[in-house]
Amino acid sequence: MVDRGADAQQPDERRPDGRRPEHVNRSALSGPADLVQARDVYGGVHFHSADSSPSHPPPRQLPGDVRGFVNRVEEMRSLDRLLTDELVRAALVVICGTAGVGKTALALRWAHAVRHHFPDGQLYANLHGYDPGQPSRPEQVLDRFLRALGIPPSAIPADLEDREALYRSRLADRRVLVVLDNAATVRQVRPLLPGTSSCLVIVTSRTMLSGLVSRDGGRRLTLRMLSEDDAVTLLHEVTTGYRADDDPGELAELARLCARLPLALRIAAERAAGRPFMPLAELIQDLRDESALWDALTTDDGEEADAVRTVFAWSYRALNASAARLFRLLGLHPGPDISAPAAAALAGLPMSGVRQPLDALVGAHLLEQSAPGRYQLHDLLRAYAMDQVKQLESDQSRRAALVRVLTWYLHTTDAALNRTLPFYRVVPLDPPADVTPLTFGTAVEADAWFTTEQDNLVAATRAAVDAELPRVAWQLAVLLRSVFMHRNAFDAWFATARTGLAAARSLQDRRAEAEALESLGKAHFQARQLAEAEEHHRAALAIRQEVGDEHGTAVSINALGLLALRHRRLDDALARFTESLDIFTERGDRRWQALLLSNLAETRYELGDLTDAVTLLERALAVQRDIDDRGQEGNSLFFLSMALRELGRIDGARAAIEAAIAIAEGGSPLWLAHWLVEYARVQRALGRPAEALEAVHRAATIQRQLGDRSREAMALDGAGEAYRELGQPDQAIAFHLRAATVHRNLGDDWQLALTLDHLATALTDAGRSEEAHRWWGEAIERLAGFPDPRAVGLRQRIESNLQSTAD
Repeated sequence: MVDRGADAQQPDERRPDGRRPEHVNRSALSGPADLVQARDVYGGVHFHSADSSPSHPPPRQLPGDVRGFVNRVEEMRSLDRLLTDELVRAALVVICGTAGVGKTALALRWAHAVRHHFPDGQLYANLHGYDPGQPSRPEQVLDRFLRALGIPPSAIPADLEDREALYRSRLADRRVLVVLDNAATVRQVRPLLPGTSSCLVIVTSRTMLSGLVSRDGGRRLTLRMLSEDDAVTLLHEVTTGYRADDDPGELAELARLCARLPLALRIAAERAAGRPFMPLAELIQDLRDESALWDALTTDDGEEADAVRTVFAWSYRALNASAARLFRLLGLHPGPDISAPAAAALAGLPMSGVRQPLDALVGAHLLEQSAPGRYQLHDLLRAYAMDQVKQLESDQSRRAALVRVLTWYLHTTDAALNRTLPFYRVVPLDPPADVTPLTFGTAVEADAWFTTEQDNLVAATRAAVDAELPRVAWQLAVLLRSVFMHRNAFDAWFATARTGLAAARSLQDRRAEAEALESLGKAHFQARQLAEAEEHHRAALAIRQEVGDEHGTAVSINALGLLALRHRRLDDALARFTESLDIFTERGDRRWQALLLSNLAETRYELGDLTDAVTLLERALAVQRDIDDRGQEGNSLFFLSMALRELGRIDGARAAIEAAIAIAEGGSPLWLAHWLVEYARVQRALGRPAEALEAVHRAATIQRQLGDRSREAMALDGAGEAYRELGQPDQAIAFHLRAATVHRNLGDDWQLALTLDHLATALTDAGRSEEAHRWWGEAIERLAGFPDPRAVGLRQRIESNLQSTAD
């Protein structure tokens, strides 16, 4: 099903290749089953376990190597021994040292040098342990790592301990390099340790992290300041080609003033390189003067810290006014990195006016360009920028900058949503003031923006609450509901939805509160936490009825109908959908009328009222085609195919499902994967089991990428049906068993009963009637809780099969 007002799902980053069913011949499936192959089948279908799939390449997450890296020969040798010397070999290395001493540079230089020892991939995370903002939480990092390791989003557990277990299982017997940068505490690191000696973890920290050494067997390397010779070499390498004949003694003095710390040395060297005709002695005197000024204004908390701040101030004061202002405003940005357009919004500049200051900051080593058009601050520099913005910008100026950038994120989210999911823009926004949001030429561009900005969008929602901008917070959270719903991004979804709910309640805005409750209801529904979903949807409904929000009331009633349908309380679902339809009909909302007609048709289909289902779907399709709602049109065609097929109108079913697939080929992989299973059923009805096998193979591949375990299991079950009709019952049994395991684990008694019936039929074909009776018996038990006509008919047919095979 596509979104029917509650449970749409789409992929997070990957897309299928768009080929027709007959062109696909490989797939990756979940579960521990052994390789199962179709033999002598058209197309040479192969179903492999996930680990053998080319669709999940090893992660390659290391940032680029560091420019201007000098010496550290002894430290590199020490690290090499940890990898090669059997007597000192370690699976965990802690590189510690003072801020700015070059821990990250050393870790990345060595990681790049040894990465060939780790063919199964390299994982990297900046834990932001010393950033002024929020440090990364282990569960957030595990979510990113598990996705990079090929785990579908919906298969990632919500609980931290369960994520740890899955992460360690995934890395067992693999050789993966893990770099954890800027850790502040052992608690940040320990959940991210693989637990296997075949992997290596490199941790950088300003603290000793003694627990990782004493308890976890880590080896510590304490990084000291550069020697004077190495510090002078670094200065010389950066300035070569720009300056000539600098006195070695003066270079040594400059290195001393920088405390021989690489971060400070690079910044000082860039300033010297930018003034090739200024005598080095004058630059040194400037730095001495800055140092004296800094000493007068700050308390003494260490020579190294004073030196770093002195160099920052020295370089900062040399910036032109626009670059200096942008630098300090960057300290207000809530997220881990920033794009050039967001920086322009923050500064209140057009794009043409922000490029030069950004380039100036990168050139001065005060800002790092992490990717084309994207920038990030070292944590020390961010702290310095925050200090400067508090000193030099008024409260009004700081607030205006923050309002601009948060408004930019809000309206750019709306613009991207308009391109990707135009029917999901449920929050009317006031026109943006003082900012120009991005526009997107294609849905692909908009989707890529959501992927890149996800962490910033979560941070922006939280920052809006902290800045006492609750309206921005709840509006952004509600817009992101549709984005995260189509990505299975549950951590981000729950975080923003809860933030939005708190913001709405702080405003005592009941309509906004209902929107936030609806978001939480949808998140719980999609995460298969149905009790929590019902609680939030009922709360949203109560508010909407209280404030007289007819549209919202009908939406909430539809959501409760979908919950009833999921529980197979079909009469309840029918009543809910009918009530919702009546409201939308009275309001003249044609899209929602058509959507409810389709939901009613599905319920009628499940009740066995096939003719009524067809009539309802034809009415829905007329509207959906008229308003160009392609996704819902495809969904209605999907249900139409199901009803027509069961009515024996196979040609009509084939036309309907082929039309649906044509829509999906140019639209959503979610639609395509689900509708291909029905395409396979139609092919089997036409006596073409080989073509059916190709279709479910492709469906399973996509569902594996989407992370929908339930629908993947339906595709596996369809593969078993195709194998049985191909005369290969043993292969059929294997696939039915895999599907049954998933449905059992998910607690889906209805789908489990269907699959057990198919399994028993295949076992009977294989001459294993005694085993078949066992599974048919369990299917009858599972069906006992379903009183609807379809369930009763299935139970009667199974009882008849049991009787006939027992005779």
